Amino acid sequence: MSTGGSRRSGSGRVLVAADKFKGSLTAEQVAAHVAAGLWSVAPAADVTALPVADGGDGTVAAAVAAGFAEHTATVTGPLGEPVTARWALRAGTAVVEMAEASGLRHLPPGLFAPLTATTLGTGELLRAALDAGARTVVLGVGGSATTDGGAGMLTALGARLLDAAGAPLAPGGAALAGLAEADLSGLDPRIAGTEVVLASDVDNPLCGPTGAAAVYGPQKGAAADDVEALDAALAHYAAVLGPETATRPGAGAAGGIGYGALVGLGAVFRPGIDVMLDVLGFTAALEGTGLVITGEGSLDAQTLHGKAPAGVAARARAHGVPVAAVCGRLALGPGQLAAAGISRAYALADLEPDPARSMAEAGPLLERAAAALAADFLV
Repeated sequence: MSTGGSRRSGSGRVLVAADKFKGSLTAEQVAAHVAAGLWSVAPAADVTALPVADGGDGTVAAAVAAGFAEHTATVTGPLGEPVTARWALRAGTAVVEMAEASGLRHLPPGLFAPLTATTLGTGELLRAALDAGARTVVLGVGGSATTDGGAGMLTALGARLLDAAGAPLAPGGAALAGLAEADLSGLDPRIAGTEVVLASDVDNPLCGPTGAAAVYGPQKGAAADDVEALDAALAHYAAVLGPETATRPGAGAAGGIGYGALVGLGAVFRPGIDVMLDVLGFTAALEGTGLVITGEGSLDAQTLHGKAPAGVAARARAHGVPVAAVCGRLALGPGQLAAAGISRAYALADLEPDPARSMAEAGPLLERAAAALAADFLV
C-alpha cells in the first residue's frame, strides 16, 4: 500500500513499518503522519506504508491495512456481555486478535474482573474463522482482561470442563480450582486440520513467579490474594490437562490463553512480530527499499524483547537496509539502538516534554520528528 502516490527519491523507497503509539495514534495514523513529515522536507520521496503489530492490540488493523478482508462477529465479551469483534482473512489465513473479544478495552473504566473474566469470545471468534474457511489461524494475544488459561476459549470450541458434580465450571480463572474433569474429545474437528500459530511478544510459563497471574494479574486488577488464588487455580488446571505444557514458552501469554492454545489446539508458539512480518509480506516489501522507518510509543528495554521495532530492525538489517525510528519517548541509549539495528531514533518527548501534551498533539509532533529524520537521511 503506497501512501501519497508515486513520489520518488533517488535513494530508493522509504518503507514506514511502525506499530501504534498506544493511547494516541494507530499504526496507520503513525504512517500517515510520518509520510507527511518526510514530504515536507523531501517532496519527491517514494513512501510506502506497511503498518505492523506484534500480536497484541492493532494486529487485525495491521492485517487489514495490508490487504486482508475485514470481518466482524458478535461474540461473548470478558464479562459475558455481547461485543462486536473484528478479525481478518486472506487466502485461507485468518488473523484473530484476542483483545478484540476478550480484551481490557471491553471493560468499563475502573472495572476489573480478574477472577471471573472469560476467553469464551475468543473461542467464538476462532469458530467464526473456521466457518469462513480458514485453515491457518494466527492467534494474536495481548491486552487481555482474562486469566482463565484459555478455558473459555476451549469451551467455546467444544471442550467440556467439569467440576466434581459433573457440572460445567463457572467462567473465569478462579473457577479452575474446582476442575475435576477435562474432556477435549468434543473439540471442533476442523481444528485438527488447521494450523494454529500462537503469536505473542511474551514467552512466560503458565504458573509460578514469572507466570500469567504473578506477572500480569495485577494489570488486570488482581490483588495479592487474587494472584495467589489464580496461580494455584492455573496450576491445578494444568495438572488436569497436561502439566508439561505449562512450562513451554508462551503458555503464560495473555492470562494463560497461550497454554489453552498449546494444549488444546496444537498451536505452535512464535514471537508475534516475526509471525506478523511474514503474514504482512514485510520481506517482499523490502525490495527496492533504501530506508525503513519503524517505531512505537515507547522505545525502551521492553522493545528489545520481542516488540515490533526490534523485529522490524532485525529483519531489515538482515537484508542490508538501514533503519531509523520514531517514538513518543526514548529510553534507549545510542549503543542499545545500534545493537538493535536502529541508526537513530527521534522522540516526540524531545519536542514536547510534557507527556499529556505530547500524547494529545502526537500527530503534528510526529510530522516534525519525521521532518528532522528526512533532513538527516533523505536530503
